[in-house]
Amino acid sequence: MEAKAQARYVRVTPMKARRIIDVVRGKGAVEAVEILRFAPQAAAGPVRKVLESAMANARYQADQADEAFNEHTLFIREAYVDEGPTMKRFRPRAKGAAGRINKRTSHITVIVDERAADKKEGKR
Repeated sequence: MEAKAQARYVRVTPMKARRIIDVVRGKGAVEAVEILRFAPQAAAGPVRKVLESAMANARYQADQADEAFNEHTLFIREAYVDEGPTMKRFRPRAKGAAGRINKRTSHITVIVDERAADKKEGKR
């Protein structure tokens, strides 16, 4: 059962978030949560929250369809980070000039699915 979660306008740069997403893409969902829990990067927090939300969405969909659910069968099928809007700020520089600071945002998307061998099991 496929489930998707998305966090938009997250105040972390897309390049930093992509570094974290690349580490967990394709892994089991439970294993990826543990990796993200102990990752030192600041972007790991928002990515972990999106992953946990996708897992909760999968559980909800299984409950609605009256199917058996085991979160250990979930894996990250797709995970990507898109660039959100950039907030432009200015900082005073020498000789009356202004230097621009770009505060970038990200849209983080995670799609989890069951492994192909585990999909064949029946209903509750």
